Amino acid sequence: MARNRFEQVDEPQEDAITLSLTARDGEPFGTILCPAGVTAGRLKESVTSAEMGVVEAFRSAIRLANEIKAPIVVVDPDRVWKEEWGDLYREQ
Repeated sequence: MARNRFEQVDEPQEDAITLSLTARDGEPFGTILCPAGVTAGRLKESVTSAEMGVVEAFRSAIRLANEIKAPIVVVDPDRVWKEEWGDLYREQ
């Protein structure tokens, strides 16, 4: 079975849901940014979630992306990504 692949970026993108992962004081957490432009008119302005655990953030981003049919990109400066979620790659 093919592994899921997610593009790693340095900043949120306007054409994708951004899963932002980071760590503070050794505790990892995530937030989700959903730009209004990827929601086909469902949102009038972009929305950023509250901080949550990384597993919850990952699962929530997947559910949201599946619901609105939008791609996901990942911002992960602290290398919080879990290998079992799939492969991170950078566009060349």
